[in-house]
Amino acid sequence: MSVAIDQFMSYVKGRNPGENEFHQAVEEVVESIYSVIETSPRYRSGKILERIVEPERVVIFRVPWMDDDGEVRVNRGYLVEMNSALGPFKSGLRFHPSVNLGILKFLAFEQTFKNSLTTLPMGGGKGGSDFDPKGKSDAEVMRFCQSFMAELYRHVGPNTDVLGGDIGVGGREIGFLFGMYKKLANEFTGMITGKGFNWGGSLIRPESTGYGVVYFASEMLATRKESLAGKRVLISGSGNVAQFAVEKLHEYGATVVTLSDSGGTIVDEDGIDRDKLDYVMDLKNNRRGRIREYVQQYPQARFLENARPWMVPGEVALPCATENEINEDEAQSLLDNGCICVAEGANMPCEPAAVERFLNAEILYGPGKAANAGGVAVSGLEMTQNSMRLSWTQQEVDKRLKMIMREIHSTCVKYGSHDGFINYLDGANVAGFIKVADAMLDQGLV
Repeated sequence: MSVAIDQFMSYVKGRNPGENEFHQAVEEVVESIYSVIETSPRYRSGKILERIVEPERVVIFRVPWMDDDGEVRVNRGYLVEMNSALGPFKSGLRFHPSVNLGILKFLAFEQTFKNSLTTLPMGGGKGGSDFDPKGKSDAEVMRFCQSFMAELYRHVGPNTDVLGGDIGVGGREIGFLFGMYKKLANEFTGMITGKGFNWGGSLIRPESTGYGVVYFASEMLATRKESLAGKRVLISGSGNVAQFAVEKLHEYGATVVTLSDSGGTIVDEDGIDRDKLDYVMDLKNNRRGRIREYVQQYPQARFLENARPWMVPGEVALPCATENEINEDEAQSLLDNGCICVAEGANMPCEPAAVERFLNAEILYGPGKAANAGGVAVSGLEMTQNSMRLSWTQQEVDKRLKMIMREIHSTCVKYGSHDGFINYLDGANVAGFIKVADAMLDQGLV
């Protein structure tokens, strides 16, 4: 089997040269599902594997805009529509200097299986730009978003491709993008999620990814008669996902001791309580400051410059920053320091060698396509509310989110249980793949 996987990956790399993150995402899935492919003549004859790694559509375009000094700037925009077998594409948008075609293909590929796991009718896609909103004025961000949507609006819509936020795309950007779409398309529809609640958004959409990863970690721990209560939790990142993971962990009685950003990590042995979390939210969301400022406000904490949290002792780790932020050595450090549970709040934050360490040690490891599916799940619930022209209460949305995360966990257990050990990676990949593959076969060679 390993020879066949190597041959397939050579084929993928040959067709997609230099797209390392995409190669990594594909290989992770193929290693889990290849035995399913081998035992299914329909999947083999239908060339499902070859088709599922090929986007249905890729759009690349220029985005010209003018900064506050009157200088013309030019960025590059992308839309990768990977798979619509289960429903309209659901393409989160990322605005960050690191954005390129390979990263967006990796994210769109992951999104296809993540959306499959949510039980909601959504396909997988991703879009974005190498534009950096950091340090830009609101007027500059507005002008960029309007130029970006001037091209994108022809390719998206509530029944075609529903957009959403990702890194660099928050409520401000969502508002500007929606306003321009509404003007150009001359319609008010649910073509983007993460909207303001007073104009079509859903309650707890900002909280959903962070809440969801905590719900998933709680379900994993329960399989070993453990709970989050009293656990030391390490979190990377200090943005939306990390913030609301901290908030939900308070309800479970856990103690969060780390947060981070690209400049380094803060370690607060006393725990990041509600007041400290409020400070972080103001620092990052309103003042757009750096996490190092935390230690000026709370001098009992320490700041680890240019370091990630994974050398700090803790029983639970929630990587909530970005891809490939835990390497093999850091994974071993987590294991040596007593970590029993890793749930990914970010997309593919663990390098393959790190994942292998976790699986070999048989700790609880929840891959992002399962553990962080809460965000897109509530996006799907926002789409439902938009279609019905109504708004659910916070309690109703949270109840549905928790139910979806519990269902995703049960599905992973069903497909990933081997000899008393639950391999959540295999469970998520196999379950997500089978649903998409069967739909592709049902719909013919398209």
